[in-house]
Amino acid sequence: MSAASHGLPRGILWDWDNTLVDGWLAIAAGLNAAFDRFGLPRWTVEEVRGRVRRSLRETFPEMFGAEWEVARDVFYAEVRARHLAVLEPMPGAAAVVEAVAALGLPQGVISNKQGPLLRAEAAHLGWAPRFRILVGAGDAAIDKPDPAPFRMALPALGLPADSVWYVGDTALDMEAARRAGCTAVLLGDAAHDGGPEIAAPDLAFPDAMALTAYLRGASPG
Repeated sequence: MSAASHGLPRGILWDWDNTLVDGWLAIAAGLNAAFDRFGLPRWTVEEVRGRVRRSLRETFPEMFGAEWEVARDVFYAEVRARHLAVLEPMPGAAAVVEAVAALGLPQGVISNKQGPLLRAEAAHLGWAPRFRILVGAGDAAIDKPDPAPFRMALPALGLPADSVWYVGDTALDMEAARRAGCTAVLLGDAAHDGGPEIAAPDLAFPDAMALTAYLRGASPG
């Protein structure tokens, strides 16, 4: 289905990492600090980008077993020490966030990054006032792709799920959107995640610039 046939959403919920921001250097540093602690092989940034999808509280017990809480503490200590210093907006991200705000559409974030880290990054970039809500891992009873974070976020937007786009970069994001009843919108080519065919979005845009152009073009104003 074409984007034009959808018109404008009434609101937008965003994924965070690799959708609006590039924070992979800090995530990779945190993971590798945990791997070092347990004598496990390190991952390159490219491997981290390709493998990290679900939240830490879901994946670390699988990766580290009974010692997962120790690994968690090592990970977060390293990430907190460096994440704001290496954080960068994705190309066109600031402009698309501003475009949504200029259209008067409510927007928020649902991420599998820990909630306090997510909110610190949004504040650091000066974007926090643009979002009605920022939901991170641990804020809801279950993390994305479960619908629980969406049940937290949608009331803040004041909108039903079927009028909201959830914009992300992975197949897990598209699954989360569908499970919550939102329109699943892929940003980028999902090359790190098997491509658009695997992600199976309702709509897709090659980058934030294309999404900005669409939103401005679809606006009656």
